[in-house]
Amino acid sequence: MQLSTSTEADDKSTGSKKTELILSYEEVEALGRELDELRARIVADLGQSDRDYIYKIIKAQRGFEVAGRGLAYLGWFPPAWIAGVGSLAVSKILDNMEIGHNVMHGQYDWMREPSLNSREFEWDTVCPADQWRHSHNYMHHTFTNIVGEDRDIGYGIMRMDRDQEWNPYYLGNLLYASMLMVGFEWGVMLHDLEAENIVQGKRKWTDIKGLAKGMWRKASKQVLKDYIVFPALTGPLFPITVAGNVSANLVRNLWTFSIIFCGHFPSGVQTFTPEECENETKGQWYLRQMLGSANITGTPLFHIMSGNLSHQIEHHLFPDIPANRYPEIAPEVRAICEKHGLPYNTGTFSHQIFSTWKKIAKLSLPNSWTEDDDNFSVKVERERKGVA
Repeated sequence: MQLSTSTEADDKSTGSKKTELILSYEEVEALGRELDELRARIVADLGQSDRDYIYKIIKAQRGFEVAGRGLAYLGWFPPAWIAGVGSLAVSKILDNMEIGHNVMHGQYDWMREPSLNSREFEWDTVCPADQWRHSHNYMHHTFTNIVGEDRDIGYGIMRMDRDQEWNPYYLGNLLYASMLMVGFEWGVMLHDLEAENIVQGKRKWTDIKGLAKGMWRKASKQVLKDYIVFPALTGPLFPITVAGNVSANLVRNLWTFSIIFCGHFPSGVQTFTPEECENETKGQWYLRQMLGSANITGTPLFHIMSGNLSHQIEHHLFPDIPANRYPEIAPEVRAICEKHGLPYNTGTFSHQIFSTWKKIAKLSLPNSWTEDDDNFSVKVERERKGVA
């Protein structure tokens, strides 16, 4: 296997130099086999401990929700209101991240438990589960970080890569990101509509009619539950309970946006062109997932509250393996990266989130006004040597 490194002036607009690591076809296929072996070993070991884990998380989530809803009856007492909001927010975060996101990836389908079946599960957010499975499970996880194909790159409203053509609209990059963060569950719900294509006339009402109906059905139930039924049950405390539920949803939105954006947009995460990914082998697919994702270091509690998306690299390599296994897998994935000279993008939450917002700010400006922070990239020899 051959490994070579070269340096060249890659960014003509700034004159900055990039180091390019070139991996041979054979080396990438060897990397793929190592990851296949790791996956097979973990899958063969799934069992009772994984069942116990997810049931324990569900029990905790329900406990926090009951506590949060119950404390709403003491909402007139500020410390109780704050505790209720915190408890309900934790419940919603667990439901979205460690339960909903992971169950809908099929991580627990092997249990043959109807309530944890990826095709049946519905979560506590305004986005219909079936639409999320298309926009996230299929679109994002299939076309990860391919500019123009992975719609998570900017969510159709932001410029999140230097290869996206700049125009004055992107001067509002920070504003669009802030708005998306505050209303993240609504942004996720609207993701499958492809709003930018509607504006450009590429999608018509007939194309989105079914999606819109599904969104209306799911969102109306969520609004009725959080902003009418549960507040009404607290009688004269109705407005205080509404404020509490708005706050819990806001906390969940800020947290999930931050964790998810740290997974793909900090400095050092690589993007790809559609041409680079044509006729991709399994090994090349693995490599793209590794280079297109970033981790966050933290405590076991932090990892649970992030749905283990703090192990975004491992999640993108093995999206259908129970997320509680990612901390166990991570050292081996990192060792494989080091063995092949590949970067393993990880850092503290403060580092990754600062890097992400810095990128959002810089990409609001033309490339010629800013420097590219990513001075290292990995390329693959697409064909086996000696093969036309």
